Amino acid sequence: MDDCACAATASGTASLASFAASELWRTGREQRHFHVADNQVAVFNPLGPVGLAVLNRPALDVLTAYRLPQPLASAASRQLAGLGFLQSVDVLPLPALAQSKTLTAWLHVTNACNLRCTYCYVNKTDETMDETTGLAAVDAIVRSATQNGFKAIKLKYAGGEATLNFRLIRLLHDYAKDQTAAHGLNLHEVILSNGVGMSTAMLDFIRGAGMRLMISLDGLDAGHDAQRVFRNGHGSARLVTRGIDRAIAQGVKPHLSITVTRHNAEGIAAVVAFALERELLFNLNFYRENDYSASHEELAAEDARLIAGVRSAFRVIEKHLPRQSLIAALVDRSSFAGPHDRPCGAGHNYLVVDHDGGIARCQMEIERTVTDIMAADPLEVIRLQPAGFQNVSVEEKEGCRECQWRYWCAGGCPLLTYRVTGRSDVKSPYCNVYQALFPELLRLEGLRLLKWAQTPLQ
Repeated sequence: MDDCACAATASGTASLASFAASELWRTGREQRHFHVADNQVAVFNPLGPVGLAVLNRPALDVLTAYRLPQPLASAASRQLAGLGFLQSVDVLPLPALAQSKTLTAWLHVTNACNLRCTYCYVNKTDETMDETTGLAAVDAIVRSATQNGFKAIKLKYAGGEATLNFRLIRLLHDYAKDQTAAHGLNLHEVILSNGVGMSTAMLDFIRGAGMRLMISLDGLDAGHDAQRVFRNGHGSARLVTRGIDRAIAQGVKPHLSITVTRHNAEGIAAVVAFALERELLFNLNFYRENDYSASHEELAAEDARLIAGVRSAFRVIEKHLPRQSLIAALVDRSSFAGPHDRPCGAGHNYLVVDHDGGIARCQMEIERTVTDIMAADPLEVIRLQPAGFQNVSVEEKEGCRECQWRYWCAGGCPLLTYRVTGRSDVKSPYCNVYQALFPELLRLEGLRLLKWAQTPLQ
């Protein structure tokens, strides 16, 4: 989870009963192998549905034998076919893409904030969302969800600092719970916070309501304090880490959002160690230029610096491999949770509601609203918006169409690419960083699977 709209991912395997005895199968041509231990190899299939698996030597021998097409002759070969590592020669291999069944909505409950982070995209004011607007926003989100066949709604309460309008969050939670239940929709909620001012009462409510909490932490000392500061310029790292530990003590395990800039690239390994020690999930996000942030020259880290910083985090993870997978959250907007052709839901299954009830396509352009909560179907208006960035399929992006990683990064953040290049149909400015880190990420996940899986595939 992070502060963007997550891409839809596919899951599941093919039915073994569907395999015809006369059908010929072969090893997927785009697969890559990564050595993880003696006689253990991680195999990556870019077309999914299971992107990565660890094979022992007998299973790898079976996979290798199918470089020459042949029928499925054993239980092992049928298992490999069910997982997508063997492909029918009669069927054009296509990614196992999924359509999201969840409509995600960002509720911007306040412009106010007790911090002045250097990369924030919000123009800080004292304005807040009022009760009438908030309730109407929930109605609009439910309306679009039901009209477009979604099965669930995910609400992200954000700001500014969302907890400065916690009274409204409580109210909207109760109302959204009633409205989604009345319309047969599942409800998921998360509060995005800077973590410096959360009270025990807030944490108790979050735990009792079954909400999730995301806290931004960019370092344990100077790296964080260089970019997440109070109005007086003082850093907030000490208070944020204290807030995280307070949340854990109250039974709330926050998800950490780590934004990587030139100020903290060398220090993110320490944050990752902090998270792993507490068994917290986290994600690494690369800085995105915006209208209200400090200059690109001040915040953007060059590719080599980003790569080195993330590699340092990988080394920490390798020493303390977690039980839960991190593969979907370690390299910016890319995700190896499953193949996808768009990096996020912007323009497709995502709404951003500002404090006045205006609706934008992405929180990073929240001041460029294209409709409002009074629209009969706000999502339809968002989907039809022709101006500005377009969240197109990776198959439409120049520089991506032939790349083996295309269904895993999906071309990167479309708004960032548009800001940098003026186009939506080209690869991400972070493409070189992604390609350098992906093989190491997959090897790392292979090591984790080997440690925590009951048995490797055999």
